Formats: sequence, C-alpha cells, structure tokens
Amino acid sequence: MITLEAKQRTGSPAALREQEMIPAVYYGAGKDAVSIAVPVKEFTKVLKEAGETTPVTLTIGGEKISTIIHDMQHNHITGAVTHIDFLIINMKVELEVSVPLEFIGVAEAEKNGLGTLTKAVHEVQVSALPDHLPHSLEIDVTGLATLEDQIHVKDIKLPKGVTMITDGEEVVAMIARFVEETEEAPALDLSAIEVEKKGKTEDEE
Repeated sequence: MITLEAKQRTGSPAALREQEMIPAVYYGAGKDAVSIAVPVKEFTKVLKEAGETTPVTLTIGGEKISTIIHDMQHNHITGAVTHIDFLIINMKVELEVSVPLEFIGVAEAEKNGLGTLTKAVHEVQVSALPDHLPHSLEIDVTGLATLEDQIHVKDIKLPKGVTMITDGEEVVAMIARFVEETEEAPALDLSAIEVEKKGKTEDEE
C-alpha cells in the first residue's frame, strides 16, 4: 500500500510552496473537494512509484482516504508540480484508466539496419480493481525483425485481473523503412543564363 501524509491547507499557494508543500484537493464519491497540501519530496517519491494508476492512501490526521492521482498542473518553465487533484476511489469497484506503455529491448530490424522502430501507441485503456491496476505495461520490441512485423494491442500481456479496453487490432509498434536522403541538384540560375545569352548576342553584333 502506498501512503502519503497530507494536511489541511492553510495559507496561500505561494506560502505553501515556500514551505516545500504542494497545494492539492481530493474529491469524488459524492463528496465536495477538500483543500489539502502534501510535501514535495514525499509526493515526488509517490508519483515515481504509483504513477497515475496505482492507488494512493492519503492520511490526514487519523483519517485514511483511498485515492488515485487524477490530475496535475505544472510550472510551464521548470516543470515542477504546482497543484494536484486526488480522486477518491472505491477499492471494490473497477476503474477504467489509461496505462502508459514502457518499450524495452532493441528491435532486430533496427540492429540489422533494415529500418527504425515506430511507436504508434504510448498508452492503452484498461479496466481493473484499483489494487490490480498496473503502473505501466512493458512492450518487448526485440522480436520485430522484418519490415512486416508489428505488435498489436492484443499482443500485450496483462496482469491478472486486468481487462483491455483499447481495440486489440490497434498497432502499437512497427518497423519503418529507412529513407535515404538524396542530394538535390542545384537549381539553375536562369537569370544568369539570360544575361550570358544577351551578352553573346551583343558581341556578335
């Protein structure tokens, strides 16, 4: 179980950030949004471990609340998280979420210089109970040996208790043929030709 200690929000967002806290809210299950704040360092660790699919138990005082990271806002310059939305979940009810794909290995076709790996899909939609939701799904591309080889959604191995929602026939990865760059012939300077012709004509006269 992944837990994250939070506290009721007091003070302005700027003041919280000076204390290395991130403004946040949690809501869902028919409850209004509650404003809280979480420590930057602890949240960074939780995000790395849980991603946006693994349940996170918020502890506020003596209360424990099951949530998932539903949304985040970032500083457009530094990329730092500036606000978090936690969604309250029922651990006994299945959720539909987008799970990121993690590509591993090097395609044989790339090794042999036949082409380059093209990743057509970067996440898929799945359904599962919260404690069965995967952080990510691995896609091993080493088996792509020819230009005809492809990996489809239906080829993805799912953990027990997880159901794929994305169309199984959708292409996840394939090999694209290398495109050789051809050197373009220099463009003819027609104005120079015209001047040269004109000069010759005047000389002949």
